[in-house]
Amino acid sequence: MERFLQTLRQQRWDDHRYYHQSRINQTLHLISAISFLVAYVWVFFDPAVASLIGWGVAMVSRQSGHFFFEPKGYDVRNGCTHEYKESIKVGYNLRRKVVLLAVWAAVPVVLWWDPSFFGWLTPHENGWGFWRNVGWLWLWLGAAAMAARVLQLAWRGDGFDGVVWVIKILTDPLHDIALYHRAPLFLLGGERLDAGHPPRSA
Repeated sequence: MERFLQTLRQQRWDDHRYYHQSRINQTLHLISAISFLVAYVWVFFDPAVASLIGWGVAMVSRQSGHFFFEPKGYDVRNGCTHEYKESIKVGYNLRRKVVLLAVWAAVPVVLWWDPSFFGWLTPHENGWGFWRNVGWLWLWLGAAAMAARVLQLAWRGDGFDGVVWVIKILTDPLHDIALYHRAPLFLLGGERLDAGHPPRSA
């Protein structure tokens, strides 16, 4: 258990200090976190709709922050290059995210071309049915994406880190709210980049 908690703390710390310096990104992560919590509740009532909220709102806001607002030059504060950060990223770095998001964007296109999605789904009868089927496919995509990364990490001998990463991903909304709930206020005050990080032990 101690090893698990230490690894989780390390992954959270690295994620925060390397990939969440922009106050805009932090604010978008706050929006994303709230949206994910709504999706977590909604999944008990309608998993397809929960998936639409998770991918269509939470993931779009979250990844927009990473791609468009997070600094990608040399990180003076942490003394490392963007390339170094990408090379040690446990989960999905930006290159892997591009692949994942390309598949995500292709799902509605393929479903429109083949309403049964190669025989996996009952074809939709109206526009709402189409988006419900998209939601189911995105739900499966999310599960497959996490499983694929864990298997990839296990293949190279980092299976434990992969399992911890999955727990981190699933609990990130609560952690993000705790960490970034004041980000909009800092942003409104004109602070575009986080002025500093909490001590390593925090």
